[in-house]
Amino acid sequence: MTVVETEGRSPERRETGRIGSGLLALVGFAAADDREALAWMAAKIADLRAFEGDGTSGFDRSLRETGGELLVVSQFTLYGDARKGRRPDFTAAARFAEAESLYREFCALCEAELPGRVETGEFGARMEVGLVNEGPVTLWLER
Repeated sequence: MTVVETEGRSPERRETGRIGSGLLALVGFAAADDREALAWMAAKIADLRAFEGDGTSGFDRSLRETGGELLVVSQFTLYGDARKGRRPDFTAAARFAEAESLYREFCALCEAELPGRVETGEFGARMEVGLVNEGPVTLWLER
């Protein structure tokens, strides 16, 4: 189970998303991202063979095939470049308003691609994400 709790723009905490079996996608957007990149990523997440089927051949079933759920959480810090100095540089990340638009469009594309439920965090909010990882798999997807 994966849960995201948000403080948001008010001090009260509330749950904004919860899924059972499925994937947690921490997503960041670059200034150069466009609808084509979002559609590619949504389809990639839906069809990525990241789940075991009958247990004999490893990764052989996708989120689309299992009907699993997806939790999408915005995470601009994925674009933090810490190669120089001691403070991450976020210039590669899309600006707030643009990233929010991309996030909303990406979530809608995921909902259209997947048969299972798609839940989200709250864009721009301070969130606590709880994850029960059912396997030793973490993948970085980039176009």
